[in-house]
Amino acid sequence: MKYDQITIALPKGRLLKDAVGFLKEAKIDASETLKETRKLIFNQENFRFILVKPMDVPTYVYYGTADIGIAGKDVIEEKGYDLYEPLDLGFGACRLSVAEPEEIEEPYDLEKLSFIRVATKYPRITDKYFRSKGIHPEIIVLYGSVELAPLVGLSDRIVDLVQTGTTLRANGLREVDTILHSTARLIVNRASLKTRYSIIKPIIDQIKKAL
Repeated sequence: MKYDQITIALPKGRLLKDAVGFLKEAKIDASETLKETRKLIFNQENFRFILVKPMDVPTYVYYGTADIGIAGKDVIEEKGYDLYEPLDLGFGACRLSVAEPEEIEEPYDLEKLSFIRVATKYPRITDKYFRSKGIHPEIIVLYGSVELAPLVGLSDRIVDLVQTGTTLRANGLREVDTILHSTARLIVNRASLKTRYSIIKPIIDQIKKAL
């Protein structure tokens, strides 16, 4: 990789198309990453794009494998790395919420809860949130369909990402609390910003103009 080639980590899945479209507005062409291919690295003269799982974007940026990344605020908070986060890109809006079965015997009440068993893909955020309320959570980490857990008795409630709420309703669940609102953010490796400032700062400015 050349010194002046910047590596950008892009999230596979629901954010990718919007991320590529946004970068295009900023005069950065990442459209090759949308092609039907098994490739994960895309080289250009000035940029190298790497496609990774959304939850892994902050990790690649933190460890300097990527200089810049696009990740949801939910993922950034869950990982908890010390990253420079200069811009809220505004797309990919969703919320991280607590949900429970509609027919639950004891509805959600923070004042009455002292213990809670929660299934989630976000153990760090979930633990921090409930402990801040004086509640000790038992957290069950799942990587598949979290909505299933309370329906089969694995957990009392779930903490998961919600966009429209359709999936929750289809599975007899309801939102009872919102932990955080999330949108896509630009994140930057702090060492890269310091050592390659003359290259990375204009890119951040370029992206900022697209907002």
